[in-house]
Amino acid sequence: MKGFLAGAALLLGSFGAQAQGHTPPDELVKGVMLDIQAIIERDKDLQSGDRRKTIRLIEEKALPHFNEVGMTALAVGVHWRKASPAQKKRLTEEFRTLLVRTYASSLASFRDQKFDFRPLRMKPADTDVTVQVRVLQPAAQPVVVEYDMEKTPRGWKCYDVRVAGISLVINYRTEFANLVRDSGIDGLIRSLETKNKSLDAPKASAAK
Repeated sequence: MKGFLAGAALLLGSFGAQAQGHTPPDELVKGVMLDIQAIIERDKDLQSGDRRKTIRLIEEKALPHFNEVGMTALAVGVHWRKASPAQKKRLTEEFRTLLVRTYASSLASFRDQKFDFRPLRMKPADTDVTVQVRVLQPAAQPVVVEYDMEKTPRGWKCYDVRVAGISLVINYRTEFANLVRDSGIDGLIRSLETKNKSLDAPKASAAK
């Protein structure tokens, strides 16, 4: 469960990768999830948890399609309105890095997952929908994963993922609110910078 929670977050921004001509959101989710799974199945380095290669894959294939600002605003909550444009830019950069660094080691967990893609109930005029996928697990109850997606001029984008009802973005809100209360927006930025550097430490050590 924990591994899938982590791996699911990697798909937060991936869905835009195949968004040509506004592919329907449910087809987009299915296509990207199965494509990522196929890539992992073919790549021994990804299966073994090669951190550098995993991060590079995410940065090249997923990051260009994250709804980065929307995700960060959700995580920061009411304090987002208090941030200056420069602070919002820094928050977005650091939160994006946090998600990638935190969940990179779990990408390989998708190799052994089986998915049940649920029918999408969507009206033609809808611009914000939830795509539901059940992750089937041996000898355990399926885990329900919900992808919140919005229609943009560049196609459908995913801005949050809920696993068993828990938002992977909003889950940061209490922690961030406490940091802002204690040390302001700049303190939150510094905390994110420090955390990201610590998450990069294993990669730096492995490179020596």
